[in-house]
Amino acid sequence: MAKMNKKWVVLCSTAIGAIYAAGLFSTETQASYQQPPQYSQTNIQTGSIQPKTQYKNGTFYGTGKNRRGSIQVAVSIKNDKITDVEFSNFAMHYSKKDVVGLPQEVVQKQSAQVQNVSGATYSTQAFKDAIQDALSQAQTS
Repeated sequence: MAKMNKKWVVLCSTAIGAIYAAGLFSTETQASYQQPPQYSQTNIQTGSIQPKTQYKNGTFYGTGKNRRGSIQVAVSIKNDKITDVEFSNFAMHYSKKDVVGLPQEVVQKQSAQVQNVSGATYSTQAFKDAIQDALSQAQTS
């Protein structure tokens, strides 16, 4: 590679510095125009506020499907808690015995986010999707 003329090095360095400074100035100018959020304080009565429920009481059915089959579950909810989860239909390519512990895990965690079962990834994902489907039907407006 040929030696660069000293003038070119200085010129390029100056150009890069000018571009950097212009960007920095532009960013700082925009940031200074932004107003901090305005908050107002309101009076809140604490007498008879009812906590908002996330889920309706009852049994809700959900389905999860993928290329290995489908799973249907029945999720029972009472007082905003998942009380029971059962397989209502298991039509996966693999055996149900690999994922038999997942319903108890949902009740324990109160969530569809269960651990993946090694060797039963598709069944686990279909199960999670089915639980999420049932929970979305149970959500209050």
